[in-house]
Amino acid sequence: MSDSLPHLLVSLCTYNERENLGPLIGAIHEHAPDAHILVVDDGSPDGTGVLADELAAADPRIHVLHRPSKMGLGTALLAAIEYANEHQYEFLLNLDADFSHPPRYIPALRAAMDHADVAIGSRYVAGGSVENWPLQRRIMSWAINTYARTLLWLPIRDTSGSFRCYRLSKLRELDLSLVKARGYAVLEEMLYRCRRIGCRFAEVPITFEDRRFGESKINYREVVAALWMILKLGGQGVVGVRVKK
Repeated sequence: MSDSLPHLLVSLCTYNERENLGPLIGAIHEHAPDAHILVVDDGSPDGTGVLADELAAADPRIHVLHRPSKMGLGTALLAAIEYANEHQYEFLLNLDADFSHPPRYIPALRAAMDHADVAIGSRYVAGGSVENWPLQRRIMSWAINTYARTLLWLPIRDTSGSFRCYRLSKLRELDLSLVKARGYAVLEEMLYRCRRIGCRFAEVPITFEDRRFGESKINYREVVAALWMILKLGGQGVVGVRVKK
């Protein structure tokens, strides 16, 4: 990496993403050639972790963290944050490993970090959109985002997307042991905890695209767990306000 550029680590949390991984890493380096990439693989039975090791052996910008089994997005993201802090990167940028978050938006997210501590690739600000979603999925996404934004007092339109760039010096103010979500609810919880330490937010419009290969990992159990976690966090926030008063 050039000393004149921010030290950026891009994290990819993977489970059965072998068909997507190689092309995605190539696309990331097309738009951020200086970036290092960390693949956090949860013991993918399709060989994603094996492929990641092969790619890392051929490119020193690629690193791999193997985990023994499917442990959830929440713990994978925390592992990526810990790795980034240990290796003294300046920014951590996370995106889904299935091409639903097009790497062409990475330069815009990096530019937003000039005035933000957390930059969010947003589907729900002017210029943002989703492709080929059925009405039921649109309604569910709108409901979850409205629910989280209201209960957690978040000044953000897109609270459930994982295409984000974090300023690590600010995240080091967080006690990561407080993060309780193990699945997709970590996305809302991280915003909640970042708001509480005074992070500045920016939303960058993106078009969310369908995954290229494989199957989505989100199911109704994950949705219910996220709703419950958001409710608990919202309750903690209210209690905290009352205590301060």
